[in-house]
Amino acid sequence: MVSTFDFDFNGIQGFSLHCNSANRHDDYGRSRGQSIGDERGMNGAPRRMGKLDRALTMVEMPATSSERLGVDRRTVERLRNVVADHFDIDEVMDDRKKRFRIRDSLRRHYTRPNAAEVAALHAECDARKAENAPNAELLQSLLTKIFASLDNAEKRKIDTDLDGLGRLQRTRVTAGPVVEVPPETLDVMQESILAGYCVEFDYIADGRAEPKWRRVVPYGLLLGPSTYLVGKFPDREQEPINFRLDRMSNVRLSDTLGCAPDDWSLDGFLSNSFGIWQEEPHDVVLRARPHAVSRARSWRFHPSQSFEDVGDELIIRFRAGGLREMAEHLFTWGGDLVIEGPKELRQEMRDRLGAAERSL
Repeated sequence: MVSTFDFDFNGIQGFSLHCNSANRHDDYGRSRGQSIGDERGMNGAPRRMGKLDRALTMVEMPATSSERLGVDRRTVERLRNVVADHFDIDEVMDDRKKRFRIRDSLRRHYTRPNAAEVAALHAECDARKAENAPNAELLQSLLTKIFASLDNAEKRKIDTDLDGLGRLQRTRVTAGPVVEVPPETLDVMQESILAGYCVEFDYIADGRAEPKWRRVVPYGLLLGPSTYLVGKFPDREQEPINFRLDRMSNVRLSDTLGCAPDDWSLDGFLSNSFGIWQEEPHDVVLRARPHAVSRARSWRFHPSQSFEDVGDELIIRFRAGGLREMAEHLFTWGGDLVIEGPKELRQEMRDRLGAAERSL
């Protein structure tokens, strides 16, 4: 599609939009009577530029008189400048008329990343690198491809904002394990999922000094500072379990077919746990003291959580396993949350308190 709008220096003729397609629709299937300004958030930025909306609406109007447009020449020129701020425009002289052409397809302008989007991806890349996450290399490759897709003019347009956001914007990296996982290990896991084959590896389990060979049906990947393969032994009737990628060696694709059932949900599997550990779910009841009610109400404990106001306190309920992770999380509340149940969680907290005393 070629988009043009014309100016007559003896008096404004108006604007016109010329489409090469026979049905007179643009790249998004809109007819000439529909304003480009009707789209919301197409480039990820909030809709906040009324002048641009007005200018683009005028661009799509057929050639008409300045009286009908209700504007003078200076107004149209200002609106032309608004369009130029957001699109790459070529200027062509045709007798006494100037023709301004929006370069390339309109789709290019709406799919081009802005500085905030590139900076957000850049921050994620840096954070994943700091964590030695196995998908850090994939994210960096994506960022490199996005930069390579921009021409010099596009790079100059976002360069200043990108520099400012890049210096003063970070994704927070918290304390946690720093482990090495070869990128090839993640590649094999993803290949096994796509191909529908089991994956084989030597694995060092907790408390063991020597690795043991495993063949596992891949059910999913949990990415993070410690990345896990969710898998199931093909010859056993049991729930999937987690395997840490950094404890694997000699990882290879198996000759044995194996994939997760179509009705299996990774999100459903994760909802059974408070964190990463999988165990029998418990009905957990916590009570927030009065001064901690506001904080607790705005906290995400678990996807199944519910709240109940009881006097000036707040009751939090959810169902999940992973009692040790729950107890360790409750340390961060400094006694502002009281464990009402189950009794197994209270015992786990006593054990954690006993272990904490040994660190003093």
